[in-house]
Amino acid sequence: MITIRKSEDRGKADLGWLNSHATFSFGGYYDPNFMGFRVLRVLNEDRIAPGKGFGPHSHRDMEILTYMVDGRLAHRDSLTGPHILGRNEVQVMAAGDGIVHSEFNASDTESSHSLQIWIEARAEDLTPSYQQIGFAPEDKRGRLHLLAAPETTDPARTAVINQDARVYVTEVEANDRVTHALPEGRHAWIQVVRGAIDVNGTPLQQGDGAAISDERSVVVSGQGEALLFDLP
Repeated sequence: MITIRKSEDRGKADLGWLNSHATFSFGGYYDPNFMGFRVLRVLNEDRIAPGKGFGPHSHRDMEILTYMVDGRLAHRDSLTGPHILGRNEVQVMAAGDGIVHSEFNASDTESSHSLQIWIEARAEDLTPSYQQIGFAPEDKRGRLHLLAAPETTDPARTAVINQDARVYVTEVEANDRVTHALPEGRHAWIQVVRGAIDVNGTPLQQGDGAAISDERSVVVSGQGEALLFDLP
C-alpha cells in the first residue's frame, strides 16, 4: 500500500527569511492526519535567506538529521562547533537528554536549501552527540547510499542513530531501477528531493512524499533524487 503526500498539501510558513514546507504537523502547523509516520516525526523542507537562520534553541529525545540540497549551513551546538554543512553532506545530532544549537545560512549572498528530519529516539535521556558525514556524488547515482543506521562499519560514510531506522539517498536517471527489499513488518517513506521519480509505478514530483506499508520491496525509477527511510 502506497499513500501519497503531495507537495502542495504540506504545511507552509513564509517568515521572509525562512520559507518552509512541513510534511507533518510542526510548530504552528497542525493536521491530526499527519503527525508523523512510524518513528519519522518531522520532515521539513527549509529555504533560508542569506545570512539568516535559527538562533540558539534546545531539543531533546530526538535524532535530528539535516540533509543539504543546495547552499551551506553554519551549525554550532552546546557540544561542538562551529561546523559548515554543504552539498552531499548530512548532519546527525542526537539531542538525547538535552542539547542547544543554532543554524544559519553560511552565505551572505546565496540562499540555502535543506531537509530537516526528526526521528524518535529509541529511549529517553540518552547522551547527546554530533556527527557530520560526506559522500561522493557517484555514491548515490543509480544506487542506494546509506546515510544513517543504528550501526555501521564505515563511520566516515554512515552516521549512527539511536533508532532501528535506516536513511538512504539515491539519484536515478533514465533506465535506472533501484530496489530496496522491505522485510515483513518494516515500512518505508520516500521523499523526493528534486526531479520526478516513480515508486513501485506511482509517479511522484519534487516535494512529494509517500508512505509505504505491506509491500515486499520499494522500486525507484525516473529522473531525480530521493531520500528513502526504512522504518520499524
